[in-house]
Amino acid sequence: MSLPFALRRLLYAVFALACVAIALHAFHYLFQAINPHNPFHASFAAGGWAVPAHFFASGLALLVLPLQFAQALRSRWPALHRVAGWLYVLAVLIGGVSGLLLAPRAQGGWATGASFLLLGLLWLGSTAMALYHAMRRRFELHRRWMLRSAALTFAAPTLRLYLLLGIAVFGLEFPPAYLLAAWLCWTLNLLLVEAYLRQRSRPLARALDTGLGSRPAGA
Repeated sequence: MSLPFALRRLLYAVFALACVAIALHAFHYLFQAINPHNPFHASFAAGGWAVPAHFFASGLALLVLPLQFAQALRSRWPALHRVAGWLYVLAVLIGGVSGLLLAPRAQGGWATGASFLLLGLLWLGSTAMALYHAMRRRFELHRRWMLRSAALTFAAPTLRLYLLLGIAVFGLEFPPAYLLAAWLCWTLNLLLVEAYLRQRSRPLARALDTGLGSRPAGA
């Protein structure tokens, strides 16, 4: 069952605004002075080039992401869609590799770092699969893997949302709230995407089953 057009537009607007807001926050972080009393700043200061690379590339991926799901862009300017796609892949490559380097220094130790390590690996892998199928013109498979990649890119906004909910709504201290947010920010996104893809595949699966069942024996 498809969502009403107005609701789809509203969800896309919220999605795009969240991507842009967190991207701008990431870019702004690059120009902040390091505060030695801030544990995040102290941890990232030891990351060397991986810190600016991760923040810039991840912010760029967030900025480009809404364009990849704009139907008007795909239908009217397919060349621009492809250019934006390559830019997104490059941003994920840099952001993912630098994120893997930063994962061991994550706040909360190995429990949080393991989540970011898995996130980085899945982010790189799903984007690579999306590119692989696009280059072979398997566009349905490309879209499915791109949705998975988008779910992982959108972990940046949902991380901050769950962190805020954990502290402001549920009254958690920062360490457990950050640990929960680190795991929920991408696992729930992926679960939602997989549920959507499974639901969307049912009509196609039924059609294939009907077609196969109607073939004469030995065909």
